[in-house]
Amino acid sequence: MNRLTWMLLVIVSLTSLASCNTIQGVGRDIEKGGQAIERAAK
Repeated sequence: MNRLTWMLLVIVSLTSLASCNTIQGVGRDIEKGGQAIERAAK
């Protein structure tokens, strides 16, 4: 593999990992918001 291909592979991999963490964080935030609404409705 040449150097450019290797660097692109690393960048794409890191970007994918970062986006997964972001999506999981958003999911947790939405879940906590739903729980707060549930508690307020009781």
